Amino acid sequence: MRHPLFAKIAALAAVTLLLLFGLGLIEDVVRDRQRYRAEATRSVAQSLAGPQTLLGPMLHSACVESWDVVSGSGAERHTTEQRREFLLTALPEQLQLRTGAAMEERARGLHKVNAYTLKAHVTAQWASLASLRPEGTVKGSRMQCGAPILMVGVGDARGIRTAQVEVDGQALALKPGTFHPVYARGLHTPLPEALRGQDGPVSASLDLELVGTERLAIVPLGGTTEVQMQSGWPHPSFGGRFLPSERQVTGAGFTARWRLSSLATTAQQDVAESRKICDSAPADSLSYDAGESGGKGQGPGGCTDSFSVGFIDPVNPYSLSDRATKYGVLFIALTFVAVGLFELMGNGPHAPPLRGSLPPEGAAFLSGGGPAMKKLRVHPVQYLLVGSALCSFFLLLVSLSEHLPFGASYAIAATACVLLLGYYASHMLGSLRRGVPFGALIGLLYGLLYVLLQLEQTALVVGALSLFTVLAAVMVLTRRVNWYGLSPARPAQAAPEAA
Repeated sequence: MRHPLFAKIAALAAVTLLLLFGLGLIEDVVRDRQRYRAEATRSVAQSLAGPQTLLGPMLHSACVESWDVVSGSGAERHTTEQRREFLLTALPEQLQLRTGAAMEERARGLHKVNAYTLKAHVTAQWASLASLRPEGTVKGSRMQCGAPILMVGVGDARGIRTAQVEVDGQALALKPGTFHPVYARGLHTPLPEALRGQDGPVSASLDLELVGTERLAIVPLGGTTEVQMQSGWPHPSFGGRFLPSERQVTGAGFTARWRLSSLATTAQQDVAESRKICDSAPADSLSYDAGESGGKGQGPGGCTDSFSVGFIDPVNPYSLSDRATKYGVLFIALTFVAVGLFELMGNGPHAPPLRGSLPPEGAAFLSGGGPAMKKLRVHPVQYLLVGSALCSFFLLLVSLSEHLPFGASYAIAATACVLLLGYYASHMLGSLRRGVPFGALIGLLYGLLYVLLQLEQTALVVGALSLFTVLAAVMVLTRRVNWYGLSPARPAQAAPEAA
């Protein structure tokens, strides 16, 4: 072969493409497992209850205003009735919630879903119910209003376990539904008509036990809203429009407190205008709308203001495996560089002859010249086997992490691959003193990858510094290599004989 170096580079390029194809298939497996996990979460939500949103308590009353309109004159004179339907609402001046969430892990096959049981004690106070008194817009109109209704809206009514309510110290019976045109899921109780004309304050207290999965959102409906939440879950994710004013997160759980004023949120106006609540995940929740930026409301897409707590699992084996797989190309490249360095440096002037090595087709010279040596040659098939072992690590990782903790799965998969590659490299590179350092380098790569997976804020800077260190080491080790000497020297052409 006239250009063995170029032929080997082409073979290595083909091997790399084949390994990239294999990595792509492994990434597809990880995505499939992620999709199965999402389906398991949806299955639990469909059988139990989905993410919950808590709205209320609030008071509302449906009213109809009607009036007569006379048209024509004389014998053609006739009267038609026109009507206007509207909803009166009374939102609390003070709203206090004391909640505790107990976690209940549910599973579908191999996949676990974080469910919770929320026990909430809610108290609400209204200064007066003047907003429930209808006012006509047409002189001489007739007004008809339904009885005032106290309602509490939830994201998924199937999650309601028990509920008890008292209004001004009197226990009332609760019924399903809310009779609200937008926030339809929840419970309600009719109130006496006499409360509509009451000038004094009205108070209500509610004890609610609610089951949900993964997420809880609360609408700050009061003029002043105070929410205190505690749970034994040590990994809360606070989201929505407001973060807690106080929070304490430990290994035994968390405690959070929100204090909000109607001056800081548009929740009261949003609910009065029956805007949708967009913080809940499922489409069949309290009144869900994905929403986009902009719109009439202060929240995204004109949605009602709310805040939420997500009961997330920070050690999601599929997300970590997906992140690890994205480093697969870098792993293969660095490993091939390491093999190439061993192959190159093993051909120095003092390299011992290797058993089974092929006769050299050309002499390799280090800078400064040197005697011709037998070359340490690594076949492209051997590169392929080394790369395949690297790819199998990611498949082992995702499969083991479904049954074991992620740290243990990573340790088992990495140890197996390091031992296999160290053993193979001892024969591929011709001696144990080359195979052991090669296996140690692979182990160092796996250790670096595990550190990167645990980091979030500093993963980029650690990865960049590590790559720079590797590049610097390669440049230092190859600083004296005569790269032109790696190609077989062309025979000198004979000078033409003199005539």
